[in-house]
Amino acid sequence: MQTDGRRISEALADGDQRTGRAPASRLTVFGWAVAAAGGVAAVAVAAMTLYSVRSVLIKAVIGLFLAVSLDPPVRWMVGRGARRGHAVAIIFLTTLVLTALFLWAFLPPLLSQGTGLTSDFPGYLAHLRRQSPALARLDDRFHLLEHITAWARTMLDRAGHNAWTYGQRAMGALSSALLVGVLTIYFMLDLPRIRKGLVAAFPQRHRRKADDAVAVVADKVGSYMIGNFAISAIAGVATFVALTALQVPFAVPLAVFVALTDLLPMIGATLGAVVCIVAALATTDLWPNTIVVALFFVVYQQLENYLIAPRVLRNAVQMPALAVLLAALIGGTLLGLIGALMAIPIAAAVRAITVPALRTRRQDSLTTTHETP
Repeated sequence: MQTDGRRISEALADGDQRTGRAPASRLTVFGWAVAAAGGVAAVAVAAMTLYSVRSVLIKAVIGLFLAVSLDPPVRWMVGRGARRGHAVAIIFLTTLVLTALFLWAFLPPLLSQGTGLTSDFPGYLAHLRRQSPALARLDDRFHLLEHITAWARTMLDRAGHNAWTYGQRAMGALSSALLVGVLTIYFMLDLPRIRKGLVAAFPQRHRRKADDAVAVVADKVGSYMIGNFAISAIAGVATFVALTALQVPFAVPLAVFVALTDLLPMIGATLGAVVCIVAALATTDLWPNTIVVALFFVVYQQLENYLIAPRVLRNAVQMPALAVLLAALIGGTLLGLIGALMAIPIAAAVRAITVPALRTRRQDSLTTTHETP
């Protein structure tokens, strides 16, 4: 071992002499090792710090995304002479008033009907079994309704025993929502300054392209989010009107569920429709109530896909269906429903930026190829 170490040292010294460099001393090697260990430690501390404040960073990202989403009406008001602070205050107060009106109008029936749905759950399952012979045969074989009833009873018992835990979670969710709201207001006020600072971080020759890219991202995110929430509200209101007219119980929670699932791309509208059809089958007659509910969702989804969404979204999102689904899955895996909503307009903005750049580069390469003798 000592002989091998001596040979390695001699080889290193011989190499240093050939390259004209002085052999590295032990102190120099020790300094390199200390610098490398310090770099690794700095990276580890930075990673641990980011991980420890990840919840705050996620809230900040959501607040920035909401600020960008609400920026189009703010810019519209600023373009007509309003100060940005006044425009932000008007948008915030309008959103707050609309939310309060929604809660005042729908929260009491939502709670009462939701409680009735959970308390009468076994009876609705028995009615569903009588309505569907295929389900009755399946239940006789696998005892599905018995397991579902036991699961529902267990969930209600857990909810009663863990009321304090659920209350703490509700307070935590409320405080998180308040923090996101405050961050959104600050981001809305400082969005032009943030945009200028982001563009200024690029070299001078790239700042115009960076400014155009930031503008595309803001336009795509804002137009998509406002349009998507408008479409979901239309879906919820239409569902509530249809279920109320057909005398289907629990119209309010079902309409709210449809509005929430309609935010999800590709599968959201179908999921909401299936739940409403099953609820109608379990609580009303097969004809005409359930059949008409199914026909309503078939007709409404066609109207939403070919009439409402194209008019509301226009050119907000121009992406293949597979890209939309993959973006929603990746965003949903990272941040849940908010992540799925955020991923689609961001992916559309990235596509809107990269496709023209790639097309221009391809044209330049073709032009260079033709000019080459």
